[in-house]
Amino acid sequence: MFNKPFDVLCQFTDQAGRKTLADFVEVADVYAAGRLDRDSEGLLVLTNSGKLNAQLTQPGKKTRKTYWVQVEGEPSELDLQLLRDGVELKDGMTLPAQVKRIDEPDIWPRNPPIRVRQSIPDSWLEISIVEGRNRQVRRMTAAIGYPTLRLIRYRVGRWTLDGIANGQWQRADTPASR
Repeated sequence: MFNKPFDVLCQFTDQAGRKTLADFVEVADVYAAGRLDRDSEGLLVLTNSGKLNAQLTQPGKKTRKTYWVQVEGEPSELDLQLLRDGVELKDGMTLPAQVKRIDEPDIWPRNPPIRVRQSIPDSWLEISIVEGRNRQVRRMTAAIGYPTLRLIRYRVGRWTLDGIANGQWQRADTPASR
């Protein structure tokens, strides 16, 4: 389990010289089970098991992933209900999400910090989904009018970020579940 920092690619090599998993993880023959965008942070499961990779990434397995999402603005309960019901994206309707408002989590500072606009408040949501479309959570919050400022994956199945500092990794021997 790796707590991926902002601006790190979810791969071990990069021809353009950008930061990759190899800058943080010194374990041979593992690969990312799923991806996080370069501008997203948080839990990334690394494995050498094709079976575990399939369990975590295949849509039919419906492994739940939970994100802490800082959005621009303060969505109402009606706005959040749209996410709970599923929203229309360019590639179709999303499955219903579990969504709740949360206090700002006790997390590491992002480097560089997010852009802050003095005239527009921000808020934090916890969003859990069982899909894994490209940039899905960001597109979902944008679809209801609240752009994502910061996205941190907190949980994949039963695994969480708890006890893993940003940029650090630890071994886990138990299988993930919903």
